[in-house]
Amino acid sequence: MKLRARDEAFTLLEIMLVVAIIALLVGAATYYFAGNIGFAKDVRARQDLATISTALNTYMAANGFYPTAEQGLKALIYPPETDPKPRQWRKLLKSDNDLKDAWQHDYIYLQPGKHNPDSFDLYSAGPDGIPDTADDIGNWDAAKQ
Repeated sequence: MKLRARDEAFTLLEIMLVVAIIALLVGAATYYFAGNIGFAKDVRARQDLATISTALNTYMAANGFYPTAEQGLKALIYPPETDPKPRQWRKLLKSDNDLKDAWQHDYIYLQPGKHNPDSFDLYSAGPDGIPDTADDIGNWDAAKQ
């Protein structure tokens, strides 16, 4: 028995049913993972702070001082042009992208710091991008605030 071309094709109803099932699965996955995206960005910001802090401490160990607030974190990527100039400068971070948090805001560097007057404060303004609000993520201990 030979099948006709019409008998071998999918019907519009079958195709629409498959598309609806795929849309349902994508919607469920988006709903399930939406909360994890915010958590992942927070974890990334904390890890970035640790990496940049290590670079700043390496700068300090090599030169006897941290970059000034004016020189900022760019002193870890480009040789500072203002005083005090480091004796042994070397590139400690790869690019300007390393200085942006998970929300694409610049990390904030204060030297001397408000929370760490003997060294520096380094923090992300968090999801809202506004410094000194409750969602900031900093290199200081929350218990000392």
